[in-house]
Amino acid sequence: MADAPNHGRFEGSVVVVTGAAAGQGRAEARRFAAEGAFVVATDVDESGSAETVRDMGARGVAVRHDISREDDWATVIVTAVQKWGKIDDLVNNAGIYWQKSIEAETADAFRRMLDVNLVGAFLGTRAVLSPMRAAGGGAIVNVSSTAGCSGFPDHVAYGAAKWGLRGLTRTASVELGPLGIRVNCVVPGAVDTAMRPAGAPSTSRVASPEEIAAIVAFLASPDAATITGSDVIADGGFLVGLGKSPLVAR
Repeated sequence: MADAPNHGRFEGSVVVVTGAAAGQGRAEARRFAAEGAFVVATDVDESGSAETVRDMGARGVAVRHDISREDDWATVIVTAVQKWGKIDDLVNNAGIYWQKSIEAETADAFRRMLDVNLVGAFLGTRAVLSPMRAAGGGAIVNVSSTAGCSGFPDHVAYGAAKWGLRGLTRTASVELGPLGIRVNCVVPGAVDTAMRPAGAPSTSRVASPEEIAAIVAFLASPDAATITGSDVIADGGFLVGLGKSPLVAR
């Protein structure tokens, strides 16, 4: 069970959560709202994001957002700053997933995976620099995967993107640290969302979206002020041998 929200920890903060229309992103957006944040919930599925923020009232706004498009990121930034004056935290949660072998994968599909799962996070990181600098700092939390820590068959594109996301996290933490911006990475294993394939074998521990959301919120919070450039692995012990399934989910 995820820890109960720490009410007020994000009071007055403005948080952007991508991929917030369902699953883990929805849980993250709602977690931040429960802790007092103003939330910009973004997704290509705008109706899903609208449902995510429905009970937030004036503290939430949904934005249609393809994270691989720079102009969409500009819209997100303008929306947040015009509505609440700043951006304090960014969660690069949105992603796509499929399984394909090296032989079966196409160059176009490989590029699409990188565009969404890696380039999208880079664009988001770059987009929030100006408002975070103006705010005196902030926190960025990237969502990787156990496929970004080990080699799994049929994960050539997804694995490459998620490995790259961990590299982006390290580099950004060094470059942005002097600006007061912390950058960390959550590495989930199997999570009980729609992205987890039906009938997938169980790992030692399948996380709920709310459990991952609690970790994301911690890393974005002042409680993690001394943590940057780090991975937090939340895989139920899979990478140390307690599970056998390579299947991962957002």
